Amino acid sequence: MADGAEGLLARWLSPLAADRDARGLTRRLRPRAAGEDLIDLAGNDYLGLSRDPRVIEAAVAAVRDWGAGATASRLVTGTTALHAELESALASYTGHEAGLAFSSGYLANLGVVTALGGAETLVVSDAHVHASLVDACRLSRSRVEIVPHNDVEAVGKALANRNEPHALVLAESVYSVLGDAAPLTALAAVALEYDAVLLVDEAHGVGVTGSGRGGVAAAGLAGLDHVVVTVTLSKALASQGGVVLGPSVLREHLVNRARSFIFDTGLNPAACAAALAALRILADEPTRPDSIHATARRLADECGVTPSAGAVVSVPMPGPREAVRAAELCLANGVRVGSFRPPSVPDGISRLRLTARAGLSPAELDHACHTITAALQEVS
Repeated sequence: MADGAEGLLARWLSPLAADRDARGLTRRLRPRAAGEDLIDLAGNDYLGLSRDPRVIEAAVAAVRDWGAGATASRLVTGTTALHAELESALASYTGHEAGLAFSSGYLANLGVVTALGGAETLVVSDAHVHASLVDACRLSRSRVEIVPHNDVEAVGKALANRNEPHALVLAESVYSVLGDAAPLTALAAVALEYDAVLLVDEAHGVGVTGSGRGGVAAAGLAGLDHVVVTVTLSKALASQGGVVLGPSVLREHLVNRARSFIFDTGLNPAACAAALAALRILADEPTRPDSIHATARRLADECGVTPSAGAVVSVPMPGPREAVRAAELCLANGVRVGSFRPPSVPDGISRLRLTARAGLSPAELDHACHTITAALQEVS
């Protein structure tokens, strides 16, 4: 029976793998070693805090105090004092009333959208939102309207013509592939006009924009009753997990209705402590995000592309094979960059994705720029 099962899967999946290979879209895991001597412009450690001794020591202390895991779901024994402290601190820092931590940013997006969704809720989604929000829409049991990227007028039309009593508008403060910003003020206004909730994914905003407090805070929208924010802890905050921020009534609703919260083991204590330490460093060193933007501008100028609203610098490539080849050339010269290909790119254009981070020395940035531009010239 084992042989038959193996043969069945091979007959099923091998043609799909061959098609991916033919189009240059095959992805492979490449384990990295500790202490690699590379300039990392592919990861999301925007503030350069993932190896900061203060962050590491906080995580180690939490393991000693609480153990390696949360031990159970948050509603059983998985909620520790660290969870409560993190939720309170992040809500206060970003200007929201309350927060609720999930074990990943992906699950935070799934949880809040599905908990607010249903037959009586219309979900209006920007065409470029992250895969976690796309999947949340699919699981929400709601009617979903996908509108063109950053098209506020289309959002208004969708809300105005709905039959559902409730509506949820989905956007990102800074988009993860193109690196452009959402028109948050206009989106919040149109959502309010039509009695809708605006949900903003700040995965690439908190720690980067608005002096670190995110795009929602920078736009003066934090704490509004109809604005909800999701944050990942795995990027600027150098840890892992996700948090939903908004009114206390939303937190209470999620505790009781968000399946990706209720039925999942709680975020491990070490991740909570690491994120808390990173958040405190950000609050104490508010100029850290400035170096992210300076690096992003330099990278954009060298590559001849539009400067990013955040840390992501997106460089269009002729095709997927060229994107992969350019990334390989950079890696061979000590610089790791991202290579994004369909279906990961919302507009179907393969790209190099460069992520600026704080803490690069002038020599490292010079070397990175020279390496990237040389690779672009070779593949083009």
